[in-house]
Amino acid sequence: MTTEKNLALGAADLARLTAGGSMWTTAAIPAAGIPSLRLSDGPMGIASPRVDERDVARLTPCAVSLGASFDAALVERIGTLVGSEAVRNGVDLVLAPNVNLARSPLAGRAFEYFSEDPLLVGCLGAAWVRGVQSGGTGAVPKHLVCNDSETDRDRVDVRVEERTLREVYLLPFELCADAGASAMLTAYNRVNGSWCSEQTHVTTIVKMEWGFKGPLISDWFGTHSTEGSLNGGLDLEMPGPGRFLGDKVSDAVDAGIVSQDRLANAAERVANLARAFGGEKRAVTIEDADALLVEAAAAGMVLLRNASSLLPLSPDIRRLAIIGPNASAPCYQGGTFAKIAVAPGTATPLEAVITRFGATCEVVHEPGVDPTPRLPTMPVTSVHPSDGSALPGMTVEYFASTDVEAAPVMREVRATNSLTWFKGVHEAVNFDAPATVRATGWFEAGQAGDYTFYVGATGAVRLRVRGQLLLDHDAKLTPGDVMGVLKSGESESVSLSLQAGERVLVEIIFNHKPARAHGLWFGIRSPDNGDAMRARAIAAARDADAVVLVLGESSDASVESKDRPDTRIDPAQTALAADILAANPNTVIIVNVGHAFDASFARDANALLVAWYPGEGFGRALAEVLSGDREPAGRLPVTLAASENDYPALSLKPAADGSLVYNDGVLVGYRGLMAQGTSALHAFGSGIGYTRFSLLEARVDGSSVIVTLRNDGNRPGHEVVQLYRSTPEPALVGFAKIALDAGETGDIRVAIEPRMMRTWQDGWVSIPGPIQIAIGRASDDLPLSVQFQNHK
Repeated sequence: MTTEKNLALGAADLARLTAGGSMWTTAAIPAAGIPSLRLSDGPMGIASPRVDERDVARLTPCAVSLGASFDAALVERIGTLVGSEAVRNGVDLVLAPNVNLARSPLAGRAFEYFSEDPLLVGCLGAAWVRGVQSGGTGAVPKHLVCNDSETDRDRVDVRVEERTLREVYLLPFELCADAGASAMLTAYNRVNGSWCSEQTHVTTIVKMEWGFKGPLISDWFGTHSTEGSLNGGLDLEMPGPGRFLGDKVSDAVDAGIVSQDRLANAAERVANLARAFGGEKRAVTIEDADALLVEAAAAGMVLLRNASSLLPLSPDIRRLAIIGPNASAPCYQGGTFAKIAVAPGTATPLEAVITRFGATCEVVHEPGVDPTPRLPTMPVTSVHPSDGSALPGMTVEYFASTDVEAAPVMREVRATNSLTWFKGVHEAVNFDAPATVRATGWFEAGQAGDYTFYVGATGAVRLRVRGQLLLDHDAKLTPGDVMGVLKSGESESVSLSLQAGERVLVEIIFNHKPARAHGLWFGIRSPDNGDAMRARAIAAARDADAVVLVLGESSDASVESKDRPDTRIDPAQTALAADILAANPNTVIIVNVGHAFDASFARDANALLVAWYPGEGFGRALAEVLSGDREPAGRLPVTLAASENDYPALSLKPAADGSLVYNDGVLVGYRGLMAQGTSALHAFGSGIGYTRFSLLEARVDGSSVIVTLRNDGNRPGHEVVQLYRSTPEPALVGFAKIALDAGETGDIRVAIEPRMMRTWQDGWVSIPGPIQIAIGRASDDLPLSVQFQNHK
């Protein structure tokens, strides 16, 4: 270590810096000017540590939605917003962006990935880093590397060839490093036999070849040994106190299995990080967050079909039917430990559409199918409101023992149907000892009938309604299943007959034992009949001038810790779509998902719009897109294949020995389809907006291509110009977004990323030229081309 203060540090202090100080903080050495850093999970906002559900963070669009924007400047602005939220919450480092790849459409965490394309992921991830760090908060890209799936993520061994590793999966991290990322978070999995927290080969690339100066940090509980971690290049073990690093490193140094130089280098990286990001934050001008989140949500919406210009909706419509479960129960984000509490009063799509259209036409709504097929909501009001008025949600109380008659350690109101905790997430609560959580709320029956009450947990759980013990369940789930809460047998349910207007007290008591993670989930399903719901929806569609059908997922459909079995959305919803299309062809289908999906059910729809998981701006953005106040300006960041068998990578199940072979190599996603000559149902990069463009000509200018295009429509709009190389396989090498008024002609300069003009052959080699660069609006719509002479 080089500074005078660092030279004064003894071996014990050096060792102490290599492990966290607590669940969400690093160790401090005040005498050496090394402050403790406070960390938070991301990337959809500042997720933890939170003390109270009412202290909510702003919920940004998920990465797949931001990826669909193809707009680095917009993503940087979102990063700046998250950075300002970090400053407001006293957070020094944010564990984000997630720059893994949506290699397979089944990836459970695909909503956190920008794209299946490494260049798009890297460019947008770098933009997010710049935005967050503009206010002095550090961004920590994750998960290094090949954590592109969730099945057995803490034991899977990804087998990937060197060229693919460097050109595809490390490229986004390299671009983030170039953007000045503060640190990097290592993955749980193994790569080519070695744990990512002990990956000497990857560490050498990152630290030696790229010259990255920040520390490599373990994902929470993702370490396996003292020697392997430090000698493999890990610098900081989280959380603290360390299981393998920290105080335990001194013995390893004394025994000669870890060198003093390696310890000093790790401590220096952590110390430099603390000094850089642990002080005063810079003042950053923050724009209107509400407007930005609506803008970003709309910018990621992808219009794939618009026959007869059904969208934007005609102002002459007199009766508009809003049908589908996600109109009133939208999915703003996926299921993750970094889940953000949605702010009270956030407008649902249904509410926003009624506000926008209700003054000029009659708006009717029918869900058509159960809005919560896996886990129903918990529509209750709190029991112990702190301000004297009942709040939406369960009152959650934490007890230091199993005695719930004692005073709780902490009390909060949580407006949710599932709770997850890492041990120690709540600083006032000790999750390392047997203790109790009690959740209570008042439920009022809207109609007479049999109501079904659900409850599940990672420990013993009891359910009482009206003081009557209805369930007493002590089965324990494995920690890896905390986020995927509703596989068969993972919850218990019981029915209870209630009268219309009857008000009952629901009480759930959860006794937990020490574990890495804890989960508790609950819900109430009303007695409404599914056939009756569907019949009402069909009748509403038949009587309407136009229909907006909002389909999709609930937040437990795409989850951290579990991959999906297939690409289909709920069969009951696709059956509903067929009925609605038959009843009224003037139907706009909105798909609210976080990943590539089977879109074949909408082949004959007049209009198809993919909304992704668009964050808290969803409702307003959708209403403004439907009305034409905004354009759906997104393009597909992932391929929607015609058949699951067309995806170059699909199954994510490791072999019996734990290996998962990346046998698609560099032909990930659309690259594989293009190389095979396979047509997608909707290709990577496609989307049509509300106007049409002609690409007129293109010419090479240095390391860029200048493209001339014209807006041939009668509305202003956006176009995304995309450049694809032809050799040694198809690949995106540059992109840029332009806005033109109706009838306007303009030029756009699209930079060619120099890293895309090389290939790995036991060393970096320039692709020999001239190289044909195809230019167009999507990977299957490339009307122009130029010859590019690559330079070494």
